Amino acid sequence: MSDRTLYAGVDIGGTTTQVVLCDDALTVLDRAETTTPAAHGGQAMIDAALGALTPLLRGTPGRLTGVGVGAAGVVDSAEGRVLVASDSFRGWAGFPVTTAVADALGVPAFLDNDVNAFLRGEASSGAVRGEPDVLGITLGTGVGGALWTDGRLFPGPHGAAGEIGHIPGFGDLPCTCGGRGHLETLASGRSLAARYAERTGRTLTAPDLADAAGSGDEDARAVFHDAAAGLARAVVMTAGLVDITTVVIGGGVSRAWHLLEPVIRQRLAEEPPVSGHPVRLVRAGLGPDAVPVGAASRARLETGRGRRVEPASTPAP
Repeated sequence: MSDRTLYAGVDIGGTTTQVVLCDDALTVLDRAETTTPAAHGGQAMIDAALGALTPLLRGTPGRLTGVGVGAAGVVDSAEGRVLVASDSFRGWAGFPVTTAVADALGVPAFLDNDVNAFLRGEASSGAVRGEPDVLGITLGTGVGGALWTDGRLFPGPHGAAGEIGHIPGFGDLPCTCGGRGHLETLASGRSLAARYAERTGRTLTAPDLADAAGSGDEDARAVFHDAAAGLARAVVMTAGLVDITTVVIGGGVSRAWHLLEPVIRQRLAEEPPVSGHPVRLVRAGLGPDAVPVGAASRARLETGRGRRVEPASTPAP
């Protein structure tokens, strides 16, 4: 048996669960994915993740040292539980995620919000590797955010630091969180589709919208323009508060980078942060590996040499 140290990373999404097996340098040695049985409860979702991981462990020489899990929703990373999940998950809120994984595999397990895990991945071995101060944004069904300050994740006292998608002041449309006029109502895949339908009466998915915009559809271009302008404004707000130096953007909607990047850069140039220092804008480099690699990075941090435990987040009242 090899003495190589292995870390597993798991990304439990609403439709797909992705698993990676990494070495000590966070190089992905093998990966797998499976359907998330979100309607069947927490144990079923963990069983599906473990079912995808088991063949990887059998086929990769080494010793599993820790497992990290990234999950959508509000999580209590100290207790290893999901606090709040969308209605597409059943029996997930309150489920003891890390206990179930650790008991099954006999190694320590750790839980992160999926956007925090995304930023860990990009800061550990992706597009912003080694950078000390980063705002991470994911553009998918919703808009997620996370903060990396002084070379480490900053979760905030309630685990909600960096949640840029829920900054208000972007109109008056209802947001999925129950608020109104949040950035998510402009820049998520769901919102792009809804705004296009409102303009045209036609229903297209976000990827189809990007194709339409590339083919000269002015309404499609307009909704991407508004999303990019909103993102730039939210970045400037964040930079004014916490003096971030770099922004990394990922998620499915970021595949339309050619539509988003020019507008974001233009708006940042027109209205730079109060510091006078330009913000570096970067597209995520790890693609779908970002969340599971970031989860594996958390496991490496907590179980490796020079172990450092990050501040535990306190659930919001």
